[in-house]
Formats: sequence, C-alpha cells, structure tokens
Amino acid sequence: NRHLQACLQGCPLLFVQNHSSSCGFKRNTVPFERKLRSQGNNKHKHSEMKCEARNRAEHRTSKKLKAHPMKCEARNRAEHKSSKKLKARPMEHKVRNRAEHRTSKKLNERNLTMKKIKGGVTAPKGFAAMGLKAGIKKDKKDMAMIYSSTPCVAAGTFTTNQVKAAPVIWDRDTIYTSDYVYAVVCNSGVANACTGKIGMDYCEQMAEATAKALDIEKRQVLVASTGVIGAQLPMDKITKGIQLLAPTLDESLDGGHLAAEAIMTTDTIPKEIAFEFEIGGKTCTIGGMCKGSGMIHPNMCTMLGFIMTDVKISKSMLYEALSGDIKDTFNMISVDGDTSTNDTVLLLANGLADNPEITEKNEDYYKFVEALHAVNEFLAKKIAGDGEGATALFEVKIVNAESKEQAVTLAKSIVTSSLTKAAIYGHDANWGRILCAMGYSTAKFEPEKVDIYFESKAGKLKIVENGMATDYSEAKATKILSENEVTAIADVKMGDCTATAWGCDLTHEYVSINADYRS
Repeated sequence: NRHLQACLQGCPLLFVQNHSSSCGFKRNTVPFERKLRSQGNNKHKHSEMKCEARNRAEHRTSKKLKAHPMKCEARNRAEHKSSKKLKARPMEHKVRNRAEHRTSKKLNERNLTMKKIKGGVTAPKGFAAMGLKAGIKKDKKDMAMIYSSTPCVAAGTFTTNQVKAAPVIWDRDTIYTSDYVYAVVCNSGVANACTGKIGMDYCEQMAEATAKALDIEKRQVLVASTGVIGAQLPMDKITKGIQLLAPTLDESLDGGHLAAEAIMTTDTIPKEIAFEFEIGGKTCTIGGMCKGSGMIHPNMCTMLGFIMTDVKISKSMLYEALSGDIKDTFNMISVDGDTSTNDTVLLLANGLADNPEITEKNEDYYKFVEALHAVNEFLAKKIAGDGEGATALFEVKIVNAESKEQAVTLAKSIVTSSLTKAAIYGHDANWGRILCAMGYSTAKFEPEKVDIYFESKAGKLKIVENGMATDYSEAKATKILSENEVTAIADVKMGDCTATAWGCDLTHEYVSINADYRS
C-alpha cells in the first residue's frame, strides 16, 4: 500500500497512462489524481528547488512537475532507480507512456532498423515455394505454390468490382471461416471469372487437390487465378501441375523466384522483395511477390499479391495491419483505369520468428506495420512502373493539402489522366493537363494558388507558380521528363496533408498489347 501511495503521489498522469507500471494496477485512478492535484501545492511548497534539479536531469516536462515537486521524487524512487538509467533508455520511457497513441509520423521518427534482403516469399522462416509449366499457357510458367511448414494466420483484401472471380469468393470465405491456412496455389493464363457454378466447383477442386498433395484440409488452402476472363480452367492440367508442384517445393530463394515468374501474365519482370527487422529481440522477416501490368486501377488495383512473414501476430492484428496499409500503397496505383475481377492480396504469418505475440497496437505492432508498408509500397511501384507498354514510372505527389481525402482525390485524378500520361510518354511539359485533371476531380481547391514541379534524377523544375506558367526552360523540362522515373508535384497551399499516387506513361505499345490479348 505504501508503494502504491508513493507511485500515485509520484505523478498521477503518468500512472494513469502506464498500464504496465511496477504497481501492476490498471488506469482507473482519476479520483486519486484530482485529490493529489488539489493537495500538491500546499503540501510540498518548500522542496521546489530540489525537485526542479531532478526534473531537468530526467524529464522534459519540468514546467508541469514544478507544481508537484515532491511527487516527482516519489516517482523517481518507485519507478526509475536512477536518472542515469532513464537517459540510457529514453525511447523505452516514451514507448511505455504512449504505446496506444502512435501515428505514422511518429513511426518514421523512431529510426527503425530494417534492411532490404534478397528473396521474396521464401525469405521468412518455414516457407517454401515453386513455379513451373503446367501447359495452361503455350510456352511460359503458369502455376505456383507457396507452403508453410507450420499453420499460418491469414488476412486478405479483395477486389471492389461487383463481378468477383471464383477464387476471390473462395479465399474470402476461407479466411473468414478458417483459423489457420497452410498453402496458396495459383495459376496464370485463365482467370476463372464469370464462370458460374462450374468455376466455383473447379476452384474447390484446386483446393482439394492441393490439400491431398500436402496432407492438409481443403479449407486450409487459398486459391488464386489470373488471365483471360470467361474461360474455364483446364482442370486436367491444373491437377497435374499441383501434383508436380507439391514434391518440388523449395525453401531456397530460387523457389520463391520461380513462383514469382509463374504468376506473371503481361508482366515484363517478376516482382519480389524481402525485408529483415527486429521485434522483441528476435529477427523477423517479411517477403512478398506480386503480378500486375494491365487492368490496373486504384481501389485494390488489378493484381495478385502474396506476402509471407514469420512474425508471431494475432489474426485480428494481421488484418488490421494489411487493410490499413492497402489504401496508401496498392490502392494508389493506376495503369489504365480498369478494376479487375480477380484483385487479391494475401498476407500469411506463421510465427516462426518466435517474437512475443502481437495482440494489440503497441510498439511491436508498429514495427511490423512499417515493414509491411515497405513491402507493399515497393511492389505497388513495381506494378505501376511495369504497366503494359510503359517506358516510365509516373509518380504524383500532392503537398500542403487541406485534408488527406483532398490530397488522395487530386493525386488519383492526375495519375489516371490519359492526356497527362501521354504527355509524360512524349516528354512534354504540358502542365495544363495536370491542372485540368485537378479541376475535374471532386476536390475543391484554389487554382490560382497552385504551384507545379517536375522532378527526376535529372533535376527539379518549377513550371507553374500561383496557377500561371513560370519562365522555365523547355529543354530542361524535356531532360527531366526523359528519365524512366518521373515525379509531378502539385502544391495546393491549403494545409499540411499529402498523398502520393503511382502510374505510368501511356504508349502505343499499350494499345498493341491489349488489342490482341487473347491471341
């Protein structure tokens, strides 16, 4: 009881926020706090100078603590054995008091140690993969499988198109009803969309064949398909492919790379990435792969994405992390404005890193979110830059917007503008198309205040100031726009919110590819 009283007298505000203090009590302490505040000034008036020195040494909030000098001394004895110890671990003190009030801005200020490593879906512990030719396509790999040696919690996000492919329905139901999954099987060449009951039956047969080959249950298998809409799956080839994939699953980086190649359609390059980071003193890894080149448009975008991690995390927190990050990554890309029937991003976590399980939004959760964001953003940009027929990645940044919603709306309007994309292809600084695209969006802004810049490795150039052209060099602008990654920045001067969208230029080759896609 004396120890509790000392803690309460020490600093009631800290005690209220600190769920894990040495006293072990929860935060229902408001009556004590009010009482101590009313008593503090008279009770400890004569010790102000002594505690003020301690406040300077250990705390940045001396202004508040001067009103309660002796309480600070009590807290120092009860919770912090020495100011030297506090100084050695400033982030630990900050994290404990603010664990439930993190924002992405604070996350970026923590200097999280995270490094990019080689590999993709097989980089995390316990995952194996393989890709091969099953004969669905003429001369390319067309089937892939990913498998975890231990059960995984799973989360998924899916197309917003009202026309949903059979695998989307299967995966959505499986994730919602199954506690764990083990495997993902995917084919390219045929989308299994708009195929009716037969398509749903074939989807279930894919899961059953995979379950049999891996000795698991069919509802522990997630299924994905990509390719031509309206065609039925060649189940003889699919089943044979599954039988070949299962015994050849490979935990090496090569296994993951072959799987990344096998899910490609009109993609020109496989897309994979992995990062390593630390949670609770344990080394954790997250790796992903995706496909996407055409029929790409924000709001889940046209793509298949598979992300694997060995982090130990609850299913609810896994879904929270994925759904929260999608809106700033995959939902911010566009190639042609078409939203697919098969959009799927799957995230599996098998817990083999053996970190303390993440069950709430604490420091460990936000470390995981930051690593997940790094994977998602990398893959999203790869899809945008590999748009069908594209020669350049086109990035659009809206800065100093009044709200996040305004910034997102403006960025998407610019990045989806066919005229702007064509100008990027022609290396033409036709800034009027950018301002026009902003104007027909639903976002309200003041055109006469907008500044516009073009930026690339070749430099940065302001081409519009307060809604009017600057005396810029056309030659310099053309040089900047001739790089393979180009950024347009629009400053609307209304606040401090930002948004970034990614797309690509619009070329003759895009028309050629899509004019004979089925042939």
